[in-house]
Amino acid sequence: MQTRKKFIFLTFLASWLLLFFFGGDQLRHFPFFSRRKTQARRNWPRWTDRSLLQSFADPQELQSDGDPTLPSPRERRAVRMSVYKNSRCRMETCFDFSRCEKHGFKVFTYPREKDQPLSESYSKILASIERSRYYTPDPAEACLFILSIDTLDRDHLSGQYIRHVDERIRGFPLWNGGRNHLIFNLYSGTWPSYTEDLGFDIGQAILAKASFYTETFRPGFDISIPLFPKDHPQRGGERGWLYQDSIPPKKKYLLVFKGKRYLTGIGSSTRNALHHIHNGKDIISLTTCKHGKDWEKHKDTRCDKDNVDYEKFDYQELLHNSTFCIVPRGRRLGSFRFLEALQAACIPVLLSDGWELPFAEAIDWSKAAVMGNERLLLQVPSAVRCIHPERVLAFQQQTQFLWDAYFSSVDKIVHTTLEIIKDRLLPHRSRSRFLWNTLPGGLLALPDFSTHLGDFPFYYLQHGSGPSEKFTAFIRTTTPAGSPSQPILRLIQAISASQYCAQILVLWSCEKPPPPRGKWPQTTVPLTIIQGRGKLSDRFFPYTAIQMDAMLSLDEHSTLSTSEVDFAFVVWRSFPERIVGFPTQSHFWDPEQRRWGYTSRWTNELSIVLTAAAFYHRYPAAWGLGGLGGSAASCPPPLSLPRYYHSLFTEYLPAGLRELAGSLAACEDILMNVLVAAVTKLPPIKVTQRKQHKETVPQQVKGTAGAAGGRRLSQRQDCLTQVVDWFGFMPLVSSQLRLDPVLFKDQVSVLRKKYPSLEKA
Repeated sequence: MQTRKKFIFLTFLASWLLLFFFGGDQLRHFPFFSRRKTQARRNWPRWTDRSLLQSFADPQELQSDGDPTLPSPRERRAVRMSVYKNSRCRMETCFDFSRCEKHGFKVFTYPREKDQPLSESYSKILASIERSRYYTPDPAEACLFILSIDTLDRDHLSGQYIRHVDERIRGFPLWNGGRNHLIFNLYSGTWPSYTEDLGFDIGQAILAKASFYTETFRPGFDISIPLFPKDHPQRGGERGWLYQDSIPPKKKYLLVFKGKRYLTGIGSSTRNALHHIHNGKDIISLTTCKHGKDWEKHKDTRCDKDNVDYEKFDYQELLHNSTFCIVPRGRRLGSFRFLEALQAACIPVLLSDGWELPFAEAIDWSKAAVMGNERLLLQVPSAVRCIHPERVLAFQQQTQFLWDAYFSSVDKIVHTTLEIIKDRLLPHRSRSRFLWNTLPGGLLALPDFSTHLGDFPFYYLQHGSGPSEKFTAFIRTTTPAGSPSQPILRLIQAISASQYCAQILVLWSCEKPPPPRGKWPQTTVPLTIIQGRGKLSDRFFPYTAIQMDAMLSLDEHSTLSTSEVDFAFVVWRSFPERIVGFPTQSHFWDPEQRRWGYTSRWTNELSIVLTAAAFYHRYPAAWGLGGLGGSAASCPPPLSLPRYYHSLFTEYLPAGLRELAGSLAACEDILMNVLVAAVTKLPPIKVTQRKQHKETVPQQVKGTAGAAGGRRLSQRQDCLTQVVDWFGFMPLVSSQLRLDPVLFKDQVSVLRKKYPSLEKA
């Protein structure tokens, strides 16, 4: 009997288990089970019960189905098709390359019409082009055209909105449907949707636009530019805020944001959610809705408290003391905050889905910014906490490089835009992303010179190569006599005795022809005479006769010994990107005149090495200027393919500065030193010199040395002032470093010293 009961019980239990296992889904339809399920769904979780579960969104936010003011995808597509009728434009289909073949990459700006309004920003853009090396006043030479109509602000509610643009541009004979035209724009669309509508048909023109949406961006044709304020400097610009004593990279705040909060309309959802990550300690997220005319009509329950908290922190103080800065979208995708964060070395955390980042065709933003997602805002704090300090420092350094190279002035923004277009014309000679994203940057690494890393002095380490083991001596002479002067004879003999000398070139800058070959000294190295044009800046032309990448620049009155030359060359091989030489000058800030001053006094400070006796980097050209085997050669215009520092001098600098260097005494020294300092951000290097080695005055002017010296100093001051004005800042870097040989002036045996003659007074 007991066994029977156990059998029945086990059978009953097994039946229920089988029923639940195979027929559990059917049980959910019974009223008993469905009623309990409904009750459970109704009672938990209680989203509005803050004591049980903290809510990260208001009930109204959970129930809303998006902002009704936002355009639908179909509406955005319709607007895009109406604005970009040539949405499939590429350089190959909508750009006439033949216009750029004869005269190269030249840019023409339309003449400005009388009483035509121009915003401050657009005036700066036109000025940047017209004072650049790209500009031509002749439309027949132009490869690219820029409208004189201000197209920056296309918000029809703005006071700077220009009407009837379509009708006006169609009347331009050069318009040609927008072909080979470049249009700049900072603001497009208007309240409430802020679409990409510009209010006119751009045709086949290239669009350089801020807040570019990826869906409307035409890759390889359009260019995304940053949104910059109207007071953005024309040239130069302020330096970044990261200095050598700014490490370790960890700062007081980890992540900050301080800005407007939009209560309604596009862009409001992202900024409304920023308060969720604020902890009041290392993450500061402050917003205010106190802006606009009708903010009180739309304010919510958080507005009053947010406005009070907003005033407790200073924006500049937050930028200086934060590691990461949130850069959310505003009404449009871009914001001024992006450039502000770059300058402050505050790593941008981008929360702007669909934004085509500025110059993304050239710049690798993954090395300088954190790409966030608007829908994953709550993950941002943990994501930035996981970034290793070494990578944080690398991010900060890259922000400073990008700011200084491409964004610190309107000139750099415009020139970067033009250089990207220029690279598209000759893809096989365009800059690599490495050149764009490493010092000195794409604007100073000219593809006309080279696109091979091993040809640049500052890329030797990355390329695994080294500088030349020999040098070319380049002596500029102005002696009008019929035979070489005695100082130049002694100089040639001393230089040719150097174990590192490969050749000697003499630049004959006189109206009279050079002496015959028989009157020049016999040397163990080739001696070549080149006929110059009589200008002081002739020495910086890219002569193909120069065979070595190391160049020793000399004047005929320079007095150097072989030991001095040997030691200076050894030093240069350790610093091939800098100027290394003997006579030095310096600059200083004059508070009374409120300008930079120039001094030739012997002081501990130096920032200029005179090219009358200096080594610097220079590469041999493939063809062009030069002479052969001691015969005099004429001096035609500079090459289309010059070499690096000579390339920058003849190609990067505008003609006005080169003419200035050829007309003022020692201005070519100042200009070359400023140019090299702008590239390297480093001072020149002074090496050991004998006491009698000073700036020599030619014999024919010694009687009026005082007056002539004062005139030369005045000309150098004028030169420095004009050069700094063109650059927009002072590139020169001061130093107190001088390099001497080992055991120099030590009380040891002369036999132990490598350069004993250097110690002779």
